Amino acid sequence: MINRYSRQELFLGKEAQRKVQDSSVIIIGAGALGSSSAEMLARAGVGKLTIVDRDYVEWSNLQRQQLYSEDDAKNKLPKAAAAKNRLQQINSEITINRLIEDVNGLNIEEMIKGHGVIVDATDNFETRLIVNDAAVKHSIPFIMGACVASYGTIFPIIPRETPCLHCLLNHLPIDGMTCETVGVLSPIVQIVASWQVTHVLKILAGVQVPPVLKSIDIWKDENSAIDVARLKDENCPTCGVEAAFPYLQYGNQTKTEVLCGRDAVQIRPAAARTFELKVFMEKLKDIITKPLINPFLLSCGFEDYRIVFFQDGRAIIHGTNDTMIARSVYNRFLQYYTESSLS
Repeated sequence: MINRYSRQELFLGKEAQRKVQDSSVIIIGAGALGSSSAEMLARAGVGKLTIVDRDYVEWSNLQRQQLYSEDDAKNKLPKAAAAKNRLQQINSEITINRLIEDVNGLNIEEMIKGHGVIVDATDNFETRLIVNDAAVKHSIPFIMGACVASYGTIFPIIPRETPCLHCLLNHLPIDGMTCETVGVLSPIVQIVASWQVTHVLKILAGVQVPPVLKSIDIWKDENSAIDVARLKDENCPTCGVEAAFPYLQYGNQTKTEVLCGRDAVQIRPAAARTFELKVFMEKLKDIITKPLINPFLLSCGFEDYRIVFFQDGRAIIHGTNDTMIARSVYNRFLQYYTESSLS
């Protein structure tokens, strides 16, 4: 164990390696980018890793999300839990925390507290803007990354030094493509994750990271690197002189969200509750089909839909992209539980 990090230390130096081992990094999202970044950071010896994800492992994840196994998919294990299980096998010396939660403006500030760097591995732009606001507000470097099809992009956000994500909104290609609608090649995931982890290691080692927006298309053999320092906006609502952090405000939070390309809608209740899942399943046994339960969630058939119900009352309604229908199904689902509890 003494020589575990010897090859990395030869490059970084002993003092930089010590800083890495004393550091704390949070990864928002444990999908393709998140799992790849988490493994590299765990192997690098980052002292504390926090992994946040709202979803569970599905078969389609296994093509590119390298921490997960077929057993994880069979058991619908939450990604954050499955990631922690695997990472502890990779490096037992570090501390790994998992949060099976949906990131929003009401919980993000508490999540990132005490961390030195935030790694973006989210699957939607709204969540990135929420994390961006929190990172800037609390002066924590935020390494943005995204990939779809054969294209990837990365940008390091260093509060008070670089433009933030909000500054770049009008300059980024946001065309609505997702890996569920156009697919994704696993090599682009590894490239973007490698860029992100390299930036993380530089920051932890005390090396300056320039405000360069990088992009690459591995299928078309195209790449670019643009210095965007001049795009920092003094009137930006996130990092400007009168910053208001709009994406942290309650009124801007989405409670119902279509999961692109999955024929599913996520419902997040206004107030979180804690449900005993075994009790919940028992009370609904006469109206649900094919229940599958683990310590984190209950998956079952209900009417013409499949519902994945989490301990905090959050649910993913499979079988519709209509938020109104999904909300109605969710309400009926909870109504049966409430009525059975009162009877």
